[in-house]
Amino acid sequence: MHRKNYAIIVAGGKGLRMGGGVPKQFLPVGGEPVLMRTLKVFHEADGDMDLILVLPKDQQEYWQQLCDEYRFSVPYRLTSGGETRFHSVQNGLALVPDDAEGVVGVHDGVRPFVSVEVIRRCYDAAREHGAVVPVIPVVETVRQLLPEGDSLTVDRSLYRLVQTPQTFRIPLFKEAMRQPYQPGFTDDASVVEHLGHRISLVEGNRENIKLTTPSDIRYAEFLCS
Repeated sequence: MHRKNYAIIVAGGKGLRMGGGVPKQFLPVGGEPVLMRTLKVFHEADGDMDLILVLPKDQQEYWQQLCDEYRFSVPYRLTSGGETRFHSVQNGLALVPDDAEGVVGVHDGVRPFVSVEVIRRCYDAAREHGAVVPVIPVVETVRQLLPEGDSLTVDRSLYRLVQTPQTFRIPLFKEAMRQPYQPGFTDDASVVEHLGHRISLVEGNRENIKLTTPSDIRYAEFLCS
């Protein structure tokens, strides 16, 4: 029986909204590729954690060149991405032993500013509750779109913005990920929720943004300064 913790870092983006030809997970931020920053913070949170990186097959050679160039030394295992995020996570989860009894987290590779505290909070809570997502409050006013073009303001205190890592007891997540893929599986928690398991919420950190647009990269540079 293995009680080790695991992190599946999913980095399948092609960076189309960024412009240019370099996928966003490889763009330098603060002098270092985004994906390296992400792997480093998980290693800092738990030096014994088994890190599993999921990358598209056609990006792996370039990633290895970057690792050589930057002398990247954080230990990790590499596997290939699938047709969808769900299938990419399945590929990563296949590297976690079936008899493992620890916690597995799934994290977006382009969220390099998750804090060490949030990572540890997610893993600790998942050991107790089984399935956990980090969230932050909605600070903007939210309007719901109605039929025929109408809209109305909703109570934003009833909503939260979801981040990663989403963490789960390994046997629970293994069971959930054996379900057939459905378009409604918008994140990892939704897969577990479909199994009938309750999702617990913990506090995230507002800097833990998903780098998607050029303005996100500018903000990331600010966070590094």
